[in-house]
Amino acid sequence: MAHFPRVASFFLFLTKLSTAQREVTVQKGPLFRAEGYSISIGCNVTGHRGPSEQHFQWSVYLPTAPTQEIQIISTKDATFSYAVYAQRVQSREIYVEKVQGNSVFLHISKLQMKDSGEYECHTPNTDGKYYGSYSAKMNLIVIPDTLSAAMTSQTLSKEEGEPLELTCESSKATAQHTHLSVTWYLMQDGERSQASKIISLSKDFTLLPGPLYTERFAAGDVRLDKLGVATFRLSIGRLRPSDQGQLFCEATEWIQDPDETWTSITKKQTDQTTLRVHPAVRDFQVNIMAESTVPEGKPLELVCLVMGGGRDLQLHGTWFFNDIEMAHIDAGGVLGLKKDYQERASQGQLQVSKLSPKSFSLKIFSVGPKDEGAYRCAVAEVTRAQMGSWQVLQKKQSPDSYVHLRKPAARYVVVSTKNRQQAVWEGEALTLLCKVGGAKSLLSVTWWHIPQDQTQPEFVAGMGQDGTMQRGAFYGELDNHSNTRLEKMDWATFQLEITSTTITDSGTYECRVSEMTRNKDRDQSWAQMSVTVKPLESSLQVSLMSRQPQVKFTNTFDLSCIVRVGYSDLKVPLTVTWQFQAARSRAFDLLLRITHNGTIEWGNSLPQFQKKTKVSQSLFRSQLLIHDATEEEAGVYQCNVEVYDRSSLHTNGPVRASAISHPLRITVTLPESKLKVNSSSQVQEISINSNTDIECNILCLSTGNLRLAVTWYFSATSTNAPWLRILEMDRTHVVKYGNEFQTARRKQKFHAEKVSQDLFQLHILNVEDSDQGKYRCAVEEWLWSTNGTWHKLGEKTSGLTELKLKLRPTGSKVRISKVSGTKNASEHSEVAIRCSLESAGSPASLFSVMWYWNGENSGSKMLVHLQHDGLLEYGEEGLRRRLHCYRSSPADFVLMMHRVEMEDAGMYWCRVAEWQLHGNPSKWVSQASDESQHVVLTVLPSGQEVVNSEPKHTERKGPLGGPEKGWKQDHRQIGKGR
Repeated sequence: MAHFPRVASFFLFLTKLSTAQREVTVQKGPLFRAEGYSISIGCNVTGHRGPSEQHFQWSVYLPTAPTQEIQIISTKDATFSYAVYAQRVQSREIYVEKVQGNSVFLHISKLQMKDSGEYECHTPNTDGKYYGSYSAKMNLIVIPDTLSAAMTSQTLSKEEGEPLELTCESSKATAQHTHLSVTWYLMQDGERSQASKIISLSKDFTLLPGPLYTERFAAGDVRLDKLGVATFRLSIGRLRPSDQGQLFCEATEWIQDPDETWTSITKKQTDQTTLRVHPAVRDFQVNIMAESTVPEGKPLELVCLVMGGGRDLQLHGTWFFNDIEMAHIDAGGVLGLKKDYQERASQGQLQVSKLSPKSFSLKIFSVGPKDEGAYRCAVAEVTRAQMGSWQVLQKKQSPDSYVHLRKPAARYVVVSTKNRQQAVWEGEALTLLCKVGGAKSLLSVTWWHIPQDQTQPEFVAGMGQDGTMQRGAFYGELDNHSNTRLEKMDWATFQLEITSTTITDSGTYECRVSEMTRNKDRDQSWAQMSVTVKPLESSLQVSLMSRQPQVKFTNTFDLSCIVRVGYSDLKVPLTVTWQFQAARSRAFDLLLRITHNGTIEWGNSLPQFQKKTKVSQSLFRSQLLIHDATEEEAGVYQCNVEVYDRSSLHTNGPVRASAISHPLRITVTLPESKLKVNSSSQVQEISINSNTDIECNILCLSTGNLRLAVTWYFSATSTNAPWLRILEMDRTHVVKYGNEFQTARRKQKFHAEKVSQDLFQLHILNVEDSDQGKYRCAVEEWLWSTNGTWHKLGEKTSGLTELKLKLRPTGSKVRISKVSGTKNASEHSEVAIRCSLESAGSPASLFSVMWYWNGENSGSKMLVHLQHDGLLEYGEEGLRRRLHCYRSSPADFVLMMHRVEMEDAGMYWCRVAEWQLHGNPSKWVSQASDESQHVVLTVLPSGQEVVNSEPKHTERKGPLGGPEKGWKQDHRQIGKGR
């Protein structure tokens, strides 16, 4: 039975046991699931009394009728289901699974679009009385299945070793944020349930090879690349017979649920591609390397060598003596001896073994007359058939090799390599041995080389009977610093060593030996051997891997540059160059270089890496361990490998081969903010002229090196009043006041304090009428990184605190005439805008006025403030030359603008406050205030006729447009009442 993917996470509810009261819990929603797929919703009840076995009833409230309950299924009543669900319940498309006595799952096997709604789990009362919750709800939203996966169905016939590329098109159009994973499978027996995973690109963009393809993925032979938005390409560099079968692609769509776990919601598989892989028939030759004459009683070893063919051959070797089989070794290493030779092998007189993948050995430890004769070896290339047996692909035999017991004074020559290998990698040392038998006097030797595709031999080196050495024209000086050395190992063994081979050293090597008798040369004897030098350039493979391509901020991640030369473990000096391309850069920069002689050179443009990077290097791997990751380390990495000769450890030899890895992207993600601020609203009602505090409570913080920035905002009680920034205490505790709160009086009235790590306060002194309104704080959470930068993790806003004054003294009420209008003015002319009180107010009162302006493309702005004591305060110092504010009569206030500009157009209004003496000792306190309607000012270009529709004022004008009386008075008198 397929349960909901996160059954275990729901069972965490079971630990929340309570004996105090009943509590019903369901899985947290909303859950998004695709049409046509299944869902399982868990429900649990705790704290109940009565029987341990509880009953459960499931209902749904559809979006079309959110208040109407539709009954789905019950564990108690078989007739509980409404007709719309009855058929699906009877067919078990919808059913309830009881996990424990107090826990169930509601299973819907195939979701329909109409299944969207609010699901309720209800438990009937068994407690005797009602106490606690008896039901719980969650939302399910069924979304269309938009996932598609397609691949052309075809049949392909390939040879072993050929490359393969298949593409799969997969896309989705889900409105919600989802991730996509793509997996390639191989099915060999025709049953999809037993398909083997080749490689996948997971939902978090990580490449994961299947268990049978891990080594080939690490070697770069199996790849999965994303081409564009919806194309996924499978690449196999060299096909094997085991790759034969049906290949298909599977796409899965994942969504993150509210509990932050990822769930698959859709899955699609493509049509199959049938692949036939024909084992490659790789032609090869078989020869025997052995001494032709052996002294009686001495050991004899015959080596059967396979020359040519491809890599990874599976070979079966058989030895024959005088056309009769002696022994065989199959491709699995199993030895079989014929009866006549089993006894000799058990007594240690004979040994048959496999020296290397392409060489078989027959060793007789004491040769006698019965061992004289013709020896032959047969080698068959095999492959494992489906039933487990070995299937022969091709079979080759060597020519007969005759072995004779040596007659006295008979001389022979044998050439071999020191390690019995006839192939070396470019840059490796080649050591050839020339062994002479049957000689009685001093010997001289010369070595010759016949290059591939040539017939003319070249002289390499020679040694006379007196030890004098000669060199060939192409092989340098024969000393300890030369690439070619010739040594006499004993009286009849000569060793030629080429310390660092090149491709041109391939070919046949011939050893010619002469023996001196009575001061005359005898006839020469010689032997040959073919040697192949394999190129590095075509076999060098470099791959770059990381176990954490997505790393969290301040965590550690690793990078491994893996080097392979063909299928061997060739040990050669390497220089590894690491390069890095930052997220916002278009080019790679040098990160560091680890040279073949062990020197580490750091690049100059990325200094931060040297302090936090641990470097390690072995024969086939270079690894970086980068600690304390920040956004500076996010980007694309690449490694470049250069191969040198072994002699380059002491000399500055040339680069033999080089290769560069694929680029690997590392992403660094910031931790998710856990900041929470108290969002509840409250009202404070206080007496006028008293002090108060507004609190900003931090409920939860993230972990790490954090700082908080707190900004306080205020909105007056008037209609459509904007939010004004009072002050900000930044993450370094520096306080900055907003534009409207820059005056000394307002800075004295408002100041902030950090009381503790989770409590900030705004202190307001001498509260007056203009301080009434709404207050809130905005908190920003900042994370400090070791590279000296700050990162904003999150921001939260508190609930509102409304500040009100208690009932004012009788008579303290300001009313401004609510007359709106328009006013036109010519550019560079003077304009007067007025607002009037409906009554002149009490003789014991003073009045202040603030003028505001709001332009077409800007917010509101305080222009000028005529204070109750007659002092003028300007919003900006530059306005002093262009604006003037005065009181033309006890009930009238005027804003005079000189030489208006086009940008002065907009809405103007005033706010008048009444001030009275209050308290003991008495202080002037704002008792009440009111705001005028807006006057819209239009500024016309010079020369156009100005027509004003506003009501005419009867006030007499002075010579500069001001009133004839009053505006030249001391401003300290202007604030008075009548």
